Amino acid sequence: MRTSARAAPRLQHQQQQQARRGARFPSLVVCASAGMNVVFVGAEMAPWSKTGGLGDVLGGLPPAMAANGHRVMVVSPRYDQYKDAWDNQLRFSLLCQAALEAPRILSLNNNPYFSGPYGEDVVFVCNDWHTGPLSCYLKSNYQSHGIYRDAKTAFCIHNISYQGRFAFSDYPELNLPERFKSSFDFIDGYEKPVEGRKINWMKAGILEADRVLTVSPYYAEELISGIARGCELDNIMRLTGITGIVNGMDVSEWDPSRDKYIAVKYDVSTAVEAKALNKEALQAEVGLPVDRNIPLVAFIGRLEEQKGPDVMAAAIPQLMEMVEDVQIVLLGTGKKKFERMLMSAEEKFPGKVRAVVKFNAALAHHIMAGADVLAVTSRFEPCGLIQLQGMRYGTPCACASTGGLVDTIIEGKTGFHMGRLSVDCNVVEPADVKKVATTLQRAIKVVGTPAYEEMVRNCMIQDLSWKGPAKNWENVLLSLGVAGGEPGVEGEEIAPLAKENVAAP
Repeated sequence: MRTSARAAPRLQHQQQQQARRGARFPSLVVCASAGMNVVFVGAEMAPWSKTGGLGDVLGGLPPAMAANGHRVMVVSPRYDQYKDAWDNQLRFSLLCQAALEAPRILSLNNNPYFSGPYGEDVVFVCNDWHTGPLSCYLKSNYQSHGIYRDAKTAFCIHNISYQGRFAFSDYPELNLPERFKSSFDFIDGYEKPVEGRKINWMKAGILEADRVLTVSPYYAEELISGIARGCELDNIMRLTGITGIVNGMDVSEWDPSRDKYIAVKYDVSTAVEAKALNKEALQAEVGLPVDRNIPLVAFIGRLEEQKGPDVMAAAIPQLMEMVEDVQIVLLGTGKKKFERMLMSAEEKFPGKVRAVVKFNAALAHHIMAGADVLAVTSRFEPCGLIQLQGMRYGTPCACASTGGLVDTIIEGKTGFHMGRLSVDCNVVEPADVKKVATTLQRAIKVVGTPAYEEMVRNCMIQDLSWKGPAKNWENVLLSLGVAGGEPGVEGEEIAPLAKENVAAP
């Protein structure tokens, strides 16, 4: 039985009218006569659990595919039910095995257009190292016994830096046949978690899946470019091949025309004046001199090596020497050494820099609306969400040229590229500091000009929702050839918030 997203004509008309007004249709039942059975498996899913981009993807992509008429399930842990669940091989091996049981035994009858288990004609979408063994369990525990004969797996890499490397002696704990041991077998030059030979969950996930994907085309290129950016799995991915699909974003949570956190709501037609008013409100809120004519640069991010807060902090003194008038607002939490770096920048330039080293969702929205330029100094960035949020609010980005930032930011049209920064997280390269400072200087010179106003408009007219990415994912998953799989329909960017569409036993 399929989910079906074919609504009655009157409902379709109502939905179209709501879309024109920018609203989400709250109660339409998704019901289509075609589609696929898709089961996403991952360690986190927003809004229930989230540490980074993986949670955002599993909170956004599955509903978008459901809106296109596919029957979609997400299997993720309930962390409130047990302790010590994040880095435990047993927990995540059980997650993989539970995900394989779910489509066969869960009777989901809450939608009048489909009922009962998903059955065996399923595509499993495995996400990051936590789900690496799933394809092995599928082959050894099911397909070898004639179950899930036509089921397929896709393995998606959200961050190659986290691979699930464990002691080689732990392999028997996975309860897998010896024939899969070579897919896990891995030797690196590190002493953690143990010295010498290891098992690598992500390696197995890549080798045993029917298709390997990642979250942007340029990141896919980087992953196979060499050891430094492929983190010692580049040779494996060159063997299997890898496809990159850029992520979307939650355009309902991040919407300047409805945002409750900003001083002045706006759309593309009112953005220039509204952003100036929001800048003044932001300056007042953080304690900077209120002057709409002073360019305001913002940095928002987790304070860890990947995001380059140390590079940003080192670039601030250079930028102050290069630009007569500029203000900088820094927002983020994370490692204490980086928090101290940002606070030190404020202490050195008290009238020009403000550092807020705490979680503040409302301020993040306010910064997006009030900043002139968003600085993204990532050493590596698989896809990136911050630049999408910035563009949604008409804020051009000055960004490092890596991963999804290359795919989403167009030089001179929606932002400014710094060039590629070093991936060595142990040092701050002087050349990288110069790239950040000179690119921000170049961006600041454009602020307030007609060219800048055109960039604001270019940013805001884009469709940054999950609608396009969901169709790209659909095409890839259809190519796996699972029995009964058919293209979906042209749905909304996210599934309607109808009780009938919530997959629950």
